[in-house]
Amino acid sequence: MNSADKFDVIIIGAGAAGLMCAATAGKRGRNVLVIEHNEKVGKKILISGGGRCNFTNLWIHPENFISQNTHFCKSALSRFNEQDFISLVEKHKIPYHEKALGQLFCDGKSSEIIDLLLKECEDAGVQIRTNCKVRKIGKGDWFSVQTNIGDLISESLVIATGGLSISKIGATDLGYRIAKQFGLNIIETNPSLVPFTWNKNDLKNYSELSGVSVDSIVKCNRNNFRGNILFTHKGLSGPAILQISNYWDKGDEITINLLPEINLSEKIKEWKSESPKSLLMTQLSTILPRRVVQRFIELFNYDKPLNQYNERDIEKFYNLFHEWKVIPSGTEGFEKAEVTKGGIDTKELSSKTFETKNNDGLYFIGEVIDVTGWLGGYNFQWAWSSGYCAGQYV
Repeated sequence: MNSADKFDVIIIGAGAAGLMCAATAGKRGRNVLVIEHNEKVGKKILISGGGRCNFTNLWIHPENFISQNTHFCKSALSRFNEQDFISLVEKHKIPYHEKALGQLFCDGKSSEIIDLLLKECEDAGVQIRTNCKVRKIGKGDWFSVQTNIGDLISESLVIATGGLSISKIGATDLGYRIAKQFGLNIIETNPSLVPFTWNKNDLKNYSELSGVSVDSIVKCNRNNFRGNILFTHKGLSGPAILQISNYWDKGDEITINLLPEINLSEKIKEWKSESPKSLLMTQLSTILPRRVVQRFIELFNYDKPLNQYNERDIEKFYNLFHEWKVIPSGTEGFEKAEVTKGGIDTKELSSKTFETKNNDGLYFIGEVIDVTGWLGGYNFQWAWSSGYCAGQYV
């Protein structure tokens, strides 16, 4: 074996967490190799944020993350926070802007974040090999990694393979298979930040509304989010739907308030007083998309002059638009999910170093762990934070 095939640290996965870990470890003088099975690094970074990369959020808190152990993320998020990554973005002179709710995006392209990471790795002497597929991993005095481009060995091995979301860009279950090989527990994985699909009846009733967007409040299991919902031909999407999907389980009901700024009961009474002979659909279409109003009224056969509505009718309409109940049949799955919920049980890892407790030198970081953030830059921040913290110890 050539000496070039022996490293202090091998990192499997050249995504956000893996590259951050590599640059951090390299700056400590560690001889680091990153291997990536895709032909390019950072594919998920490249497509994120509509091609502008929502690289972090100004308001990162542990409460924005879901895990079986809600305390696990606190240490890493405090040791490398959003301001630390913003400083890195500013160091590389990448223009950025804030959108709603503290979300930070590149003014230009997502590739600028990849360039940042590659420059940091280059400056730290990190080697990166793409089109490198792992065939087998072993552990003796050192870790052995057999790949299609040769055999490698290292003192430390970092798994930064990501989750199962977006298989079209190369997502695989490799990280979970490695965890099982070394006897680690895995929390059940599910697609998250993902659109819902209609049940059979709702598909018939609402699929024709595809393309319509409505500002709403969506509730499920004592959690609620405000934002747009988007009707699709398969179900419901949009920011508020993706957010609530983190808290939804099969069979759960979601409640949607389509008029978060208006009390419809009071509004109908106002319209009734001002224009008693006008149709409800005419008035509702001034505050909601007409296609939505028309479909809802058709389904519930409610359109008549306002002066014919009694208190019971008004209450029914209030419930319909403020507390619309939907039981999704499921989700659009990992193909459309932005992240994977579940993963490596955090009880298996040190929250300080990300090293496994029963396998010296083996580390897991990023999405492969059972830590899932909200939509809006939170999952990238988890990648930066977990990668940086592991990089201090590998």
